[in-house]
Amino acid sequence: MTETALPPCPSCSEDYTYESGALLTCPMCAHEWSPEAEAAEQEAAQAAAVVRDAVGNPLAEGDDVTIAKDLKVKGGSTIKAGTKVRGIRLLESPVDGHDISAKVPGEGQMYLKSSVVKKA
Repeated sequence: MTETALPPCPSCSEDYTYESGALLTCPMCAHEWSPEAEAAEQEAAQAAAVVRDAVGNPLAEGDDVTIAKDLKVKGGSTIKAGTKVRGIRLLESPVDGHDISAKVPGEGQMYLKSSVVKKA
């Protein structure tokens, strides 16, 4: 008899899950879930995680972008529209709505929102 590895419980992370008809059940916390629904949720989350620029182009790690509009920076300076930013880094968890980390020429390292950049 061969055993198939069942995923751990998404609620409590215990490994004691078992099949109960079409559902998986955790005896530790009594959580029940459908493996197909969980896979569909993960695919939807990955699709939603795509970062897009101001015109809808998908951005990737290391892309070059240009600033789409003038940005006022704390401290009184302004980043002009058209400034080219090289080698952006996408953030796993956005910081106050900013989902890009980049080194902006003349300003240094800062966070940017994807809605104010265009893919170069």
